[in-house]
Amino acid sequence: MRELILLRHAHAEPIAPGQADLDRPLSQTGLAEAEAAGRWLAENGLVPDRVLCSPSRRTRETLEAVLAAIGYVDQRLDEHIYDATPGTLADIADSNRDAQRLMMVGHNPGFERLAALLHSGQSGDYRGMPPGGIAVLSLPAEASIEPGIAQLSAFWWP
Repeated sequence: MRELILLRHAHAEPIAPGQADLDRPLSQTGLAEAEAAGRWLAENGLVPDRVLCSPSRRTRETLEAVLAAIGYVDQRLDEHIYDATPGTLADIADSNRDAQRLMMVGHNPGFERLAALLHSGQSGDYRGMPPGGIAVLSLPAEASIEPGIAQLSAFWWP
């Protein structure tokens, strides 16, 4: 088995006039949520082999806070995660099949729909993923990413 960890960015500041959505920072609440997410991952031994992160400021700041708790891991920015559909996210995860435990840091609605698609086979069958939320999905080691292939082994939110 291998694992896919989906970490939604923590609470961000509202967009300011003239500010690009990509540049929104975490709020103070969001920073605390991200730190708590890192502690939960560390306490549960869920340290990824590789992290793929959206290039937005709020996802990068979420990842920085998580890394402070779990330590350094292989990390890469992937511009395709930002505003991605579940299909695009599945393709990204599938192209990183060599990682035993892959963590992706990104956004909704893509993440909650991807979790639902991999678990139940339907992307519309989602229940919500709050800011700072984590879904841990277990998948067969050599299998391609496809609908209904995963077991939801953990779900956590701050």
